[in-house]
Amino acid sequence: MNRILLPLGTAIVLLLAWHAGVKLTGTKIFPTPMGVAQGLAQLAARRVLGGYILDSLGRALSGYGLAVVFGLPLGMLLGSAPRLAAAVNPLIQMLRPISPLAWMPLAVIWFGISNVAPIFLIFLASFFPIVVAATNAVRNVPPMYLQAARNFGLTESQILRRVTFPAILPRVLVGLRIAFGVAWLVLVAAEMIAVDSGLGYLIIDARNAGKRYDLVVGGMLLIGVIGLLLDVALRRVENLVKG
Repeated sequence: MNRILLPLGTAIVLLLAWHAGVKLTGTKIFPTPMGVAQGLAQLAARRVLGGYILDSLGRALSGYGLAVVFGLPLGMLLGSAPRLAAAVNPLIQMLRPISPLAWMPLAVIWFGISNVAPIFLIFLASFFPIVVAATNAVRNVPPMYLQAARNFGLTESQILRRVTFPAILPRVLVGLRIAFGVAWLVLVAAEMIAVDSGLGYLIIDARNAGKRYDLVVGGMLLIGVIGLLLDVALRRVENLVKG
C-alpha cells in the first residue's frame, strides 16, 4: 500500500506547491495544474491528443523493436566470438558516443519529414546500448555452464538456446530497459524537428503557434507519465524473468 500512497502523496504535494507558486508570483505565462488539465482536455475534445500519443508510441516501439531484432543477436555473436569482436568493437566504440541527435540533420536529408527519420534516430539510440549489454552478458556466462553443456553432447546452437540465452537474459533485460529510456528521450527531440505529429511536435507547435504554455507543460507531463508507465512495465517483466 505504501508503494502507492507515498508516490501519490508526493505528487499531490508537488501539485499544490505548483499551484501556490503560480498564484503567489502572479505570472500570466506559466499555467496552473488546472490550466494544464483544461488545455489537455481541449485537445482530447478535438480528438487529436490520442493521435499524438499513439504516434509517439508507434515510433518509439518501431525504432526500439528494430534495435532489439538486430542488436541482440549481434551482441550475442560478438560476446561468443572474440576475434570478430576485436575486429568490430573499435567501430562500435567510435559510433556509440555520438549522440543520436547529431544524426538528425542527416536523417532529415535521407528520409525527409516522415516517420522514418525519428524511427532511425530511435534505432540508433537503442542499438548500441543493446549490443554492448548483450556482448558483456555473454562474456560473463560462467565457462563451467558451457563446458557442462558440451559434455552432455549439446550442439553449439542448442547451447545458445538452452544455456547461453537463459543465463544472459536477466542482464540483457536491464540493458533493454535502459536502452528504451534513452530511446524515449531521443523520440521527443526528434519529433520537434523531423515530423508533424507526436508529443514532441505538440510541445514545439504549442510554443510557436500561440505560446500555449499550458500545452507545452501538458506535453512534458504526458511524456513523463508515459515514460514512467513503460518503465514500470519493463521492470515487471524483468522481475518475472528473475523469478
